[in-house]
Amino acid sequence: MDTGDTAWVLASASLVLLMTPGLALFYGGMVRAKSVLNMMMMSFGAMALIGVLWVLYGFSVAFGNDVGGGWLGDPFEYFGLKGLLGADHLVGTLPAMAFVGFQSAFAIIAVALISGAIADRAKFGAWMVFAGVWATLVYFPVAHWVFSFDGVVSEVGGVIAGWGVIDFAGGTAIHINAGAAGLALAIVLGKRRGFGREPMRPHNLPLVMLGAGILWFGWFGFNAGSATAANGTAAVAWVNTLAATSAAVLGWLVTEKVRDGHATSLGGASGAVAGLVAITPACSALTPVTSIVVGILAGVLCALAVGLKYKLGYDDSLDVVGVHLVGGLWGTISIGLFATADAPAATDGLFYGGGAGLLGKQVVAGVGVMLFSFVVTWVIGTVIQKTMGFRIDEEDEVAGIDQVVHAESGYDWGTLTGGGGRVAGSPARPTDARHTSGTSEVSA
Repeated sequence: MDTGDTAWVLASASLVLLMTPGLALFYGGMVRAKSVLNMMMMSFGAMALIGVLWVLYGFSVAFGNDVGGGWLGDPFEYFGLKGLLGADHLVGTLPAMAFVGFQSAFAIIAVALISGAIADRAKFGAWMVFAGVWATLVYFPVAHWVFSFDGVVSEVGGVIAGWGVIDFAGGTAIHINAGAAGLALAIVLGKRRGFGREPMRPHNLPLVMLGAGILWFGWFGFNAGSATAANGTAAVAWVNTLAATSAAVLGWLVTEKVRDGHATSLGGASGAVAGLVAITPACSALTPVTSIVVGILAGVLCALAVGLKYKLGYDDSLDVVGVHLVGGLWGTISIGLFATADAPAATDGLFYGGGAGLLGKQVVAGVGVMLFSFVVTWVIGTVIQKTMGFRIDEEDEVAGIDQVVHAESGYDWGTLTGGGGRVAGSPARPTDARHTSGTSEVSA
């Protein structure tokens, strides 16, 4: 055991865990005021439930010895984390429990990300049932495919890891996976009342900016921590994460300015997340300069992709598809183009003379996870909708999901207004923080 590596991974695990409350703030600020508590509770509920399931069987499914040709880990091998408590059980230079804790935070945020696609219209109880079933049937197995390498925790690992696909910190397992699931659920639940006709603007942009800042901060643990050691690979991942994310902010803001005439705070926050998503799988395979290229293109592509919901007719409330699915696909595919043997991953992509082999593997892995997640999520969501009901009633949606579902309000309007209506001097409607053309509205 190396104490320095252990300290870094435990710190990184804490950073990644902080990302889920950061996501709650990010998502919470983007919905209307009557939905903010429900939106944040979906993230906190995922944190609570997946934390328990991970200890019971999630880690074992993800990292147990393969029991099905690379598709599934043994759920009973480490059930309840048995056999992993001893100081002599190591994962590389780490105590096994440090690795367990680090990976638990990935499982939590993968589930929480999906909630943004169905903001403002999902029953909290149904969401919790979905979260547990989806983690069991989708995330835990996909994590086994991608993260379980032969001989790291158990002798036989997952299928995608065995192909030689590069996904350093979870572009496929987390972002493509959650993005595809968000699309499936948005289709199952249908559009919000008034979607495309009524303004559904962010109610609190400072919350959005704060949440994005926490996500950016925590993402250094997400990416650099995935080196599972305090070493040069972690340092390269850290710098590449900074470079790509900074570039993505610029790419998104320039796209907004050219398209809409304004560079907005919501665009800056969204651009940061898009860059973080794109560099996640690639941070060990690129140089800092190519990370900038990947980041700029992520900002542009995701800024354009958030308008797809209006053209294709699905209501992805907070643009999980436009940012996480599109950004995750781009980041995964970019490895096949820009990877260089000079980086820690030590593999050349197409533009560095490595041929199209790696590019083909990256495409197959990304598309495969997307299709699997979409289909299984659609089935899970449909079953829940037809049994216990997933979507709230229309009158409850109009009244406000916070009051109806949680019997609470995010703001004490009587205190703020003296009981007489809106706050004196405040605008009747919040300013649309992105633009007014309706092509990239992101709020619920």
